[in-house]
Amino acid sequence: MKTAAGCFACQTRERSEWCTLVPGEIRQLNAAKTHNTYRTGQTIFYQRNPCLGIYCIMEGTVALRKTDAAGNSVIVRLAKAGQTIGYRAFFARSPYEVSAEAVTDSTICFIDQAAVRRLLEQNPSIGHNFLTRLAQDLKESEQARLDANTLSVRARLAHLLLVLKDSYGRVDDDGNIIIELPLARQDVAAMIGARPESTSRAIKALQSDHVVRFEGRDAIVDDLDRLLDEIDPEH
Repeated sequence: MKTAAGCFACQTRERSEWCTLVPGEIRQLNAAKTHNTYRTGQTIFYQRNPCLGIYCIMEGTVALRKTDAAGNSVIVRLAKAGQTIGYRAFFARSPYEVSAEAVTDSTICFIDQAAVRRLLEQNPSIGHNFLTRLAQDLKESEQARLDANTLSVRARLAHLLLVLKDSYGRVDDDGNIIIELPLARQDVAAMIGARPESTSRAIKALQSDHVVRFEGRDAIVDDLDRLLDEIDPEH
């Protein structure tokens, strides 16, 4: 582990669950945390391992991956800078329910259980922030389940692209939206709850209808309204 830039200077803290810390508590957090840089593909923690603490993402994107008894593995969520991972296992006092894998080079801070408990005792609003985050995660999970049962694979793919656009999209000189996909295509299929072959057909259909062009890991959208129409024709 390396020494990270201080928590006072952290640009992601203000949009994280730690935003309500007062200066003295920030000093405690700064003294307790450690950090490391993970290269693409490296594992931060493994499913079923004991929870030793929680992790705050300073930079990069992390995939939370769940594996069933048969060894089948799917990505259930992406986490990005400013988000905390491993907190569910901490509050449940259980092993990690997922594995966490860096899908881009990432800088991540680790806070051990004892330090988290001290800060929760001193500042109960942190616990409220985590409760709010848990409720939001549950809402998103329920919506994803509903979408999987009511939307076509094509519509689910369009919805995922719109979500990824907010974090991984940029506009080029021609006004096109370039979405740099942080996932391989098989993981895209897992994220939308579809078979890889069904996802490939949806990709080809979106390209044939000039909604999205796929070039390597980039999805290129030249008319955002056409992509929005895939989800809500009357938007």
